[in-house]
Amino acid sequence: MIYSFSLQSVGIAVGVLLLLGHAVAWVGGPTVMASAKSFPRSRVAATLLLIAAAVWAFLLVQDIDLGEFSRLRQVMLMGIVAGAILAWLYVEEFLAARALGMLLLLAAEVLLESAALRTEPSRLLLVTLAYAWVLAGLFFVGMPYLLRDAVTLATASTRRWRLACLGGVAYGVALLVCAILFW
Repeated sequence: MIYSFSLQSVGIAVGVLLLLGHAVAWVGGPTVMASAKSFPRSRVAATLLLIAAAVWAFLLVQDIDLGEFSRLRQVMLMGIVAGAILAWLYVEEFLAARALGMLLLLAAEVLLESAALRTEPSRLLLVTLAYAWVLAGLFFVGMPYLLRDAVTLATASTRRWRLACLGGVAYGVALLVCAILFW
């Protein structure tokens, strides 16, 4: 076990993040919609997210049991640093979307680790979200233009934007209720 977060603490943290993030998107309306449209190509967002993903991956590889690949730990650590630098220098198209995908893949592991060996059926709210993040992360890294297309779809009308925000708020509330009452 790499992380020692309880299911309850992860559920509360993710629930609060979903609730607050989608509530801000609801209240921000057109301003947040415009920011969301420019996000996939944002160099500032790409830099911040890529640094976060590289640091997280570096710390993970530094501490994880690699089994028969333990002898390659230093090579992997150097590869993470070199890969992040080279990606920042040479991958200009949709780097923010790719870096977001990397973070989603890393974050999904935390959710799955906290739900491992738990028997409560409500834990599947967190597990389902984790697998959605894995799927989205894989697509955002491999086909980052899909994030642009998804944002374009969600921001096509204010009604659609509000429905998406409402869905995120509802999922956040459901996670918070389960975390507080059942986990």
